[in-house]
This record gives sequence, structure tokens and C-alpha cells, in this order.
Amino acid sequence: MNQGSGQRKSRLQLLLVAVVFLGPLVVAAWLYNQGESHAPSGRTNNGALLEPFVNVSDHLSALVVAGQQGRSWLLIYANTASCDDPCRDALYSYRQARLMLGKEMDRVRRVFLHGDTLPDTVFLAEEHPGLITIEDSSLSGLLNNKRPAELPAGGYFLIDPHGNLVMYFQPDLDPAKMVDDIKHLLRLSRIG
Repeated sequence: MNQGSGQRKSRLQLLLVAVVFLGPLVVAAWLYNQGESHAPSGRTNNGALLEPFVNVSDHLSALVVAGQQGRSWLLIYANTASCDDPCRDALYSYRQARLMLGKEMDRVRRVFLHGDTLPDTVFLAEEHPGLITIEDSSLSGLLNNKRPAELPAGGYFLIDPHGNLVMYFQPDLDPAKMVDDIKHLLRLSRIG
């Protein structure tokens, strides 16, 4: 093999290495300068992400905060009307959604934020053990103001262990879809 052929082979290898390392940078710079977004369209969450996050820990009652110690997520069902059949159905879906979390269900505490009308405590004790019930008009007002206006009231609010209001789920959402969002957040979260 002669020296000219060896130099040509070396140059070809150097060019190949340069293309492998610099090629992606050139393509990325070109795509960036095109001004078009190549991000995936559509969203993957079923609930409404509440941005900017608002810390509501000062508005949570002592009953809710007791045992929290910065490790539990709170899923608050907010219903200020009397707890009739639609409310009971929502509480059932709420309980089932928590059970569908499986081994992660201990990371989420359920809170029922009701209105002036006291719910049936016997029903709640028998059908929904572990459910924390509170009546707090200031918290109800705050949550209602943070709910997206286009979504109906009487849904579920997700609060992270630091007290940040994260998501809102409308009342008629399939519990499995709500669980998908919560599992995704729990999987990504290093808190709670």
C-alpha cells in the first residue's frame, strides 16, 4: 500500500469522525434557526395544570396539616353544595382513584372540603374511612378562584407536600385518567 492511499484513508476517517460529532450540532442549529417548533403537539395531562403555582399551606386547617409533615400529597374534593347523589358518586370515584394508585396510595391523603351543610358522618365513616372532612369558606374561595374558569366547579384539587396547588380535575373526569396524572407526578416527584 502506498503513502498516498494511506493519507487518503486517514483523511476519510477524520472526516467521518468530524461528521459524527459535528453533524448533530449543525442539524440542531439549522432546526433552531428555522423558527419552527418541533416539539410534540398536544398535551398528555388530563387535569388542568394550575400555573403559576400558588402555595396554600397557610390556608389549610390544622386537621389537614396534622400528620402531613411534608411527605403527603393532598387530593381535595371541593363540593360546597349538599352531599346528595352526585356528591356521593364523586366520593366513590375519589376513593376508587386513590385505591387505583396501588402502592403509591399512601402518598396521597384525601380531603373532603364541604360547604355549610354537614355531610352524613355515618355514611362517610362507613364508606370512606380515612377521609378528612373540613368546612373552610376561605379555602373554598381560594380554590374556586384558582380553578380554570372554563371548567365546572365541584372537582378535585391536587396539592403537593410543600403546599403548592398543582392541578385541578373536573368532577366528571374518569378516575383512571386522574390516576394517570397523579402517578406521573408521583413518579417524577422527589418529595412526598
